[in-house]
Amino acid sequence: MRKLAVIGSGYVGLVSAIGLADFGNMVECVDIDSNKIEELNKGKVPFYEPGLQDYLMKNIKAERIHFSTNINEAIKNGEIVFICVGTPSKDSGEVDLSQVDDVVNAIANNLNSYKVIVTKSTVPVGTNRWIKSLITEKSKNDNFDVISNPEFLREGKAVQDFFHPDRIVIGYDSEQAKEIMKEIYRPLYLIETPFVFCNFETAELIKYASNAFLATKITFINQIANLCEAAGADITQVAKGMGMDGRIGSKFLHPGPGYGGSCFPKDTKGLLETGNKYNVDLSLVREVINANENQKIRMVDKLKKLIGEDIKGKVIAILGLAFKAETDDVRESPAIVIIDKLIKEGAIIKAHDPKAMNQMKKIFPENVITYCDSEYDAVKDADALMILTEWNQYRNLDLNMIKSLMRGNVIIDCRNILDPESVKSLGFSYKGVGR
Repeated sequence: MRKLAVIGSGYVGLVSAIGLADFGNMVECVDIDSNKIEELNKGKVPFYEPGLQDYLMKNIKAERIHFSTNINEAIKNGEIVFICVGTPSKDSGEVDLSQVDDVVNAIANNLNSYKVIVTKSTVPVGTNRWIKSLITEKSKNDNFDVISNPEFLREGKAVQDFFHPDRIVIGYDSEQAKEIMKEIYRPLYLIETPFVFCNFETAELIKYASNAFLATKITFINQIANLCEAAGADITQVAKGMGMDGRIGSKFLHPGPGYGGSCFPKDTKGLLETGNKYNVDLSLVREVINANENQKIRMVDKLKKLIGEDIKGKVIAILGLAFKAETDDVRESPAIVIIDKLIKEGAIIKAHDPKAMNQMKKIFPENVITYCDSEYDAVKDADALMILTEWNQYRNLDLNMIKSLMRGNVIIDCRNILDPESVKSLGFSYKGVGR
């Protein structure tokens, strides 16, 4: 059993803290938000993530996890300190490391014994060496080691991903620290999880390269979907045929309104900026970013082709606000760009999402769009319906009821979750993506 300090109780920090506690460690998770800490100590998760609440309660009852605002005490008491703070993009696309810098300075000021400093935050190439240098300089002490341990958690499936990961990446320059990390992750060794041991730079780039590749895969299938529409092909069959090739695989070959979330947008931009720093042309990544933005606008163009160019005063029902199903996260959600463009052109928005409405209200207040208690409330008297998130409950819509409630008959299915022929047979004017 080890004493761990996890700095940051956001998505990565909280999932990691709870998972590490479940491995049998004593974990103190720190955040500057006192209200959040108070709720966490009561067993309340501040965001929606399936299964996480149960694991939190289990480890609170076992007294393996505690939440605090006292970063100095947590660092002093911890043998291993995990850095799990946010690394958002600046307007330039460069990664903002200010939160990491704050934590590193706190570590330097509280280095009272040998510690392993583990970076789980997504950071650009060279950051872990910078962390090591900065702590040494400020603390006048080299009794510590640094580990780069990027996370690969999918929102909506984070619990599964933490306990059954595809791989664990450990960037290191100390055998002692490497062995400590193997001890921390021993439960994963027992289920034969693959481990990748490498230097700092390799670990940092594995994270960025992985996310950029997946973003590229999404963008590629979206562009093929656009070609399918023009050529009369069916993207669902094209993607199925492609996915059967073991070299390609079926994952992330689902066309839609573009990728969003906390990782892909900022990590593609971050990788592009790293390329610029090292004078390496990453033109493919640049085009992925541009194409993804264009895909969001293309969804509005689809709507206008069916409902007419002038959408002023038209009531548009939006089903789905989160960037993907099984999360309440709206960061970089395609819905934001789409709704913003519709509002600017004079449309009236009625929206529903099973989990993400409270988050979206921070971007579009209730005096800007109408938030509805159900999908059927949202479509009432609507001229058109747009499905933007692939929630399961939207896959089984009562289309007859939808037909009776709507004023118009246009459905834009941005996630291809409805059967086109069934929809059209009821008299709807339907458009999916790539079919």
